[in-house]
Amino acid sequence: MELRHLEYFVAVAEERHFTRAAQRMRVAQSGLSASIRALERELDADLFTRHTRRVELTDAGRALLTEAHRTLASATAARNAVAAVRGLLRGSLTIGAEQCLGVIDMAPLVASFRRAHPGVEVRLRYAGSGHLIEQVRLGVLQAGFVALPGPAPDGVRLLPIAAEKMVLLCHPAHALADSDTVAVGDLAGAEFIDFSADWGARRVNDLAFARADTERRVAVEVNDVHTLLDFVHQDLGVALVPAPVTRKPQAKGLHTAPVTGPVPDWRVAVALPATTPAGPATEALLRLALPHDQRSLGSAPGDGLLVTQQGVDEGSLLGRGQGGQGAAPGLGAG
Repeated sequence: MELRHLEYFVAVAEERHFTRAAQRMRVAQSGLSASIRALERELDADLFTRHTRRVELTDAGRALLTEAHRTLASATAARNAVAAVRGLLRGSLTIGAEQCLGVIDMAPLVASFRRAHPGVEVRLRYAGSGHLIEQVRLGVLQAGFVALPGPAPDGVRLLPIAAEKMVLLCHPAHALADSDTVAVGDLAGAEFIDFSADWGARRVNDLAFARADTERRVAVEVNDVHTLLDFVHQDLGVALVPAPVTRKPQAKGLHTAPVTGPVPDWRVAVALPATTPAGPATEALLRLALPHDQRSLGSAPGDGLLVTQQGVDEGSLLGRGQGGQGAAPGLGAG
């Protein structure tokens, strides 16, 4: 069984399409298809159910996918170990981020990393924090920039980066536009525009209303920051968003107000596997992403990766926001 075959298999499983998987892996579709067939012959099992426009994993394919992720993660760790001994960084680094984290700007971060380590290919995936956490836990991602309330989920460790308050956004003609501050209880009758359940901000909002024992109605659910702002501009509902979102150019003209009550902070962190050591490429990225006073990097829980709550230094790719821990000058992956 070749690692290349497993890489192709994972690509098809994630893309659910042979053509897109071939484009992702930069190979001819015929070669990728032949590799999948060879893998199926070797395992004596069909891994995919082929449909006209998509493929789906069979039971055997789902069983293999978990082990394929582990095998490929181990192979990456082995390459990283050899590269570290040679003093070189080569190979690939697969990371993820939630859209518009604000406190960290992915474009200059990746650009700085590539300039310092041109031998490393960076693969950046955008998704909701819940999905990113699962991908980190499985070893698909080596690191994820996420926003989650509460403690670290099982299988991952979190390095805090920043905390921001949630803010009300509404149309200037909305009844709440006259309010300087708004309590959670005052929002019970409002219709909301909110993100899908996978997003960190949605989890914060759901937790806030649960704590306040207050029901709310999400009239429109979206999966994109700009779409949310467009809908608020259309007065389709109000939104509770992290403070960095209110500083986006697209939010200009909307009314903003602080929210009082049991609203958790929106906390941005780097998610890493709980037990897998951070490889040299991951450590190099985090040294660029984290402030100088947070750069004691270790490879396992208790071995460093220390994070303080102090301010952010000007040389970091983080910007100053609330309490010195907030938004960057440009709102990340806008």
